[in-house]
Amino acid sequence: MVKKLMESIREQKKNSILAMVTISGEVAFEVIIPLLMANLIDYGIDMGDMGYIVKMGIVLLLSALGQLFCGAISGKFAAIASSGFARNLRHDMFYKVQNYSFSNIDKFSTASIVTRLTTDVTNLQNTYQMIIRMAVRSPLMAIFSLVAAFGIDAKLSLIFLAIIPVLVLGLYFIMTRTHPIFERVFRTYDKLNSVVQENLHGIRVVKSFVREDHENKKFTAISENIYKDFKKAEQQLAWNAPLMQLCMYAAVLLLSWFGARTIVACGGDAATGLSTGELLSLLSYATQILMSLMGLSMIFVMLTMSRTSGERVVELLNETPDITTPENAVKSVPDGSIDFEHVQFSYRHGTEGKPVLSDINLHIPAGATVGVIGGTGSSKSSFVQLISRLYDVDLGAVKVGGIDVRKYDLDTLRGDVAMVLQKNVLFSGTIKDNLRWGDENATDEEIHHACQLAQADDFIQTFPKGYDTYIEQGGTNVSGGQKQRLCIARALLKKPKILILDDSTSAVDTRTDALIRGAFAKEIPNTTKIIIAQRIASVQGADMILVLDDGKIVSCGTHDELMQTSPIYREVYESQTKGDPDNATAS
Repeated sequence: MVKKLMESIREQKKNSILAMVTISGEVAFEVIIPLLMANLIDYGIDMGDMGYIVKMGIVLLLSALGQLFCGAISGKFAAIASSGFARNLRHDMFYKVQNYSFSNIDKFSTASIVTRLTTDVTNLQNTYQMIIRMAVRSPLMAIFSLVAAFGIDAKLSLIFLAIIPVLVLGLYFIMTRTHPIFERVFRTYDKLNSVVQENLHGIRVVKSFVREDHENKKFTAISENIYKDFKKAEQQLAWNAPLMQLCMYAAVLLLSWFGARTIVACGGDAATGLSTGELLSLLSYATQILMSLMGLSMIFVMLTMSRTSGERVVELLNETPDITTPENAVKSVPDGSIDFEHVQFSYRHGTEGKPVLSDINLHIPAGATVGVIGGTGSSKSSFVQLISRLYDVDLGAVKVGGIDVRKYDLDTLRGDVAMVLQKNVLFSGTIKDNLRWGDENATDEEIHHACQLAQADDFIQTFPKGYDTYIEQGGTNVSGGQKQRLCIARALLKKPKILILDDSTSAVDTRTDALIRGAFAKEIPNTTKIIIAQRIASVQGADMILVLDDGKIVSCGTHDELMQTSPIYREVYESQTKGDPDNATAS
């Protein structure tokens, strides 16, 4: 885990090293100061030597300024290094997620990925900053202070060695009890983010059904679980401070007791025993040693909290995308023909591998218009998502242009297969910004033409700013039908060899639907068009209509053929027309 996280330090190694070097300078000055104080007391104040007092006072002042300077510079370098580390970590995680397939994202969930990119990275940033400062300062302080203390009086310094094991055992006990709690806390954070995300995304539904109280209770329940777990963890960690205080005061009391007895026994003569200045130095070193140990305990606490975050971040970074571009990938799609050869497919997460598509065999010639109908859960969307390799088949093969989609360069394949998904998404920005997702170099004329084909130009022209109208995040300031038409126009700008509409005209009226289909037939006759629809009218004129049921193609043919051979198709047709054929073709 540590090795993987360290890969994100990169250019911040220099600042990290400088932070550690300057903190070492701060420690050196801080350790020297008690020795200077001892000399000031023993050889200046006790001897009444004013010149020596002034000299040592200046040296002490310079040492204090040196300590202050090194501490400030170290803090600056540490802040830059930790911020840069967090930036690199977020960058690496986000880029990794961009390469995920749908199945990888399904595994983690959107809310969990957001938590890892925010809360977990912040925890690691704070921990890294503490490590490059305190993890250097505290051990050096403890070692240098112990050496200096043993140089003054080895016997009294053994007190420190007796207390350190007590502290270490106590810290180990605290860490082992709190880590499982923090693991549970961050899993609960994922649930909390999921609830918030779902609530804000569906706030109109929440308000229209007056479900605010229900959502408040759901949020409160999860938030209460986080509170209880954090409280329990903090109660365990709270033992850290009393343990440190106990060790510190025990050391000071023992030093004071034995040191005072030594001074009295030798009459304060440093040559034969312990002087007053040396005792004060020992007490200062006792404070420094125990404060450094307290710093180490704080590091252990932070490591305990961030260990879970580190594991979650590394889990995301180590995830291998299910779908990647192969070596020597095909860089060109010959045509828009599509072949399914004994295809079987299942979602690996949440369905226990149950096949949602079974033994699909189909040939679609280039330029054909194919309609797909079927009931809810018949796997219509799963069927078309295999074409652009949003998912990979379990068995069999899907071919585009006569070549297995797994042999294509992903960008090439998806560039020539345009999908308007069932859940249309627009991003914050102008209408032009959104449309240029299809072709970032599209001219204004090309944009207007695509919108005319998608029957979007008319309503865009009614906006005061036309194509420069700002779209709110998610397209909340346009209607469902307008959003669908903008998404169709965006797909057309790709000039694809295959165009897939996944129930993408459900929110437009039948007349507009007919105009869109008419424009397709006239303007893009050589593009293979697959139209998933609930309305028979949307697919009635297709060259081929597929009827899906329970993940299988149960019927295939033209409208007239299916009316004769497919009970499912005929039943849907009659339920929509109610015996009046004109209703099915109304425009």
